[in-house]
Amino acid sequence: MPRSLFCLYVCRIRRSYSTEPRDITLLPYAIQHRRADSALRGDIFSIHAIRIVSSALSTQMRHVHRILAYLVAGLCVVGCSSNTSVTPRATPTSIATPIAAPTATTPTASNQRPCDLYASATPCVAAFSTTRALYVAYAGPLYQVMRQSDGTTMEIGLLSDGYAKAASQDSFCTSTMCTISKIYDQSSNHNDLTVAPPGGAATGAGPGGHDLPAVANALPITAGGHNLYGIAVIPGMGYRNDTTRNIATGAQPQGVYMVTSALKINVRCCFDFGNAETSNTDTLAGHMDAINIICRGGTPCGDQAGLDLENGIYGSLPVISGSAFVTDMGADDGQQYYTIWQGNAQAGALTTTGPTRLPPRYSPMQQEGAIILGIGGDNSDGAAGYFFEGVMTDGTPTDAVMNSVQNNIVAAAYTGL
Repeated sequence: MPRSLFCLYVCRIRRSYSTEPRDITLLPYAIQHRRADSALRGDIFSIHAIRIVSSALSTQMRHVHRILAYLVAGLCVVGCSSNTSVTPRATPTSIATPIAAPTATTPTASNQRPCDLYASATPCVAAFSTTRALYVAYAGPLYQVMRQSDGTTMEIGLLSDGYAKAASQDSFCTSTMCTISKIYDQSSNHNDLTVAPPGGAATGAGPGGHDLPAVANALPITAGGHNLYGIAVIPGMGYRNDTTRNIATGAQPQGVYMVTSALKINVRCCFDFGNAETSNTDTLAGHMDAINIICRGGTPCGDQAGLDLENGIYGSLPVISGSAFVTDMGADDGQQYYTIWQGNAQAGALTTTGPTRLPPRYSPMQQEGAIILGIGGDNSDGAAGYFFEGVMTDGTPTDAVMNSVQNNIVAAAYTGL
């Protein structure tokens, strides 16, 4: 990896709001055409950076010895200056991915996945995961990774039991770094997510002002008995699709859920997943409908799940601080009522607000139909968080269906954080 690129990666430590050792692996590898960013300027030998490096060394994380070497030698000072640039790489290419697609399976009462449970009344219109198929019959790729050594991409497919074939990523990314360049929509709408473009609130540090992609191996976990990877977002990262199919618009009803975590969230806007503006700008109340997790409400702040409806997060159910895996769900009829559900994604039932009247400015809703992950509707990109799976539905799911999906999530046996 070029020294300038690696140094920029180290400097991103200063924009993280945690001193977790894992943060070392969350910093962006794929910065091209780097522009000045006042938030990154200053001496790399900050107490914050050294504390993170020292903490990481204690856990023997990979690649940390390289960071320490640069710090000691003083070679990364230039990496935090405003005039650092990175030579563009050649146009990325895609290799012929040797993914043996599993044979499609017919849903039964015993093998259903979340989108099978929603299918009869409120079908999924978008479904994303880096860990597992969300339809039992889905046989396509889950996500795409880009290898930073040569810009080549690879699709990560499925094992025969519907969990990610993460070992293929490990092989493909050996001796180099990979980022997640695309997250595939498992529904027939193909609303795939790619790295978010610039918006009204923030211009990203990537090419053309785009945000930065998540590091592919930054969040190792286990589910279904397999070693897998989630998506770890730190400030400056995010994904989006502004040209979608069959996503709720106007006052149409919608449901949404994500499996996330309370281990790495902050007070910044916005770790959202769901419906947002197509213009990447704040078009005022009611133009979003995205599930959110955030730490808010004082010092110390408290973790909460709610619906980001633009210019306001509503519902705000308390989330147990330190919960490794969290189920956050929301739905509204687009006209009068919304509901929030949340629970432990590893065990137990959901808690809920029950049907709650939409605030006056949000009734009726004015959804626009873009999809966001890890950012706000105007590309507010200051949040941090983890994402493992999530779907959006056509219509408002019932309480019974939401609890059935929660049971399915628990049965996936997420562990490892």
